[in-house]
Amino acid sequence: MNQVPTIKLNNGATMPQLGYGVWQIPDAEAEQAVGSALEAGYRSIDTASIYGNETGTGKALAASGLPREELFVTTKLWNGPSETWGRDNVLREFDSSLAKLGLDHVDLYLIHWPRPMREDYLAIWKTFEEIAASGRAKAVGVSNFGQPQLERLAAESALVPAVNQVELHPLFNQAELRAVHADLGIATEAWSPLGQGKDLLTLPAVAAVAAKHGRTGAQVVLRWHLQLGNIAIPKSVTPARIRENLDVFGFELDAEDLAALNALSTAGGRIGPDPVGFDV
Repeated sequence: MNQVPTIKLNNGATMPQLGYGVWQIPDAEAEQAVGSALEAGYRSIDTASIYGNETGTGKALAASGLPREELFVTTKLWNGPSETWGRDNVLREFDSSLAKLGLDHVDLYLIHWPRPMREDYLAIWKTFEEIAASGRAKAVGVSNFGQPQLERLAAESALVPAVNQVELHPLFNQAELRAVHADLGIATEAWSPLGQGKDLLTLPAVAAVAAKHGRTGAQVVLRWHLQLGNIAIPKSVTPARIRENLDVFGFELDAEDLAALNALSTAGGRIGPDPVGFDV
């Protein structure tokens, strides 16, 4: 029985709070990795055009035999700097993602980066409105957007993003941005929810909470995300680790645990690029 709770998005759709991410998994390995995740009980799968593994992901979805309505599939538009992102280009890329995934719709389609210096995310969003209205994406949202871009979308569009997927983990907990999301009715989704590994998971504060509950560092960090209300998409290609990351529902962190993990966040805790200047 799938124990994963769901988050109700601002358009009424529901999204599993814990999913499986496939960043950096080669396409040739994606079918097996996603298949292992689905077998373990994950029903939300997060991919992206730039990951180059939509085809393998789609093969795993088809081979699983699971009803489409039980699955929640996210992919993302790679709005790279080499293109002028008008309506036709966005629709072409969306059609390409659907074809690779072997699906007639996705559950969530995201603009991968705001690239605010180019000022084209508003035009892209207008086409996302069209995609959402068509039903070929059950919900649309953004990734790596900051407060200025979110507030501009909210001011200039009738459609508020359902989700903003951002780097978020105890070393960089994005408290201010999460508050903006709450004000605008946007769900917070964490990429690199485990901080990309051992530098976070072996910290004394994390190890102490893990020992207290008889859990791993990864499990207590994922539990922290769930109790904050974040959506999290951990990634692993190891079947045992895939199962371990889903086994986070038999315990609860107390206020002391949450405070200890919250205290780890610093302004220098970001691991990935700063979206303000990212245009690669």
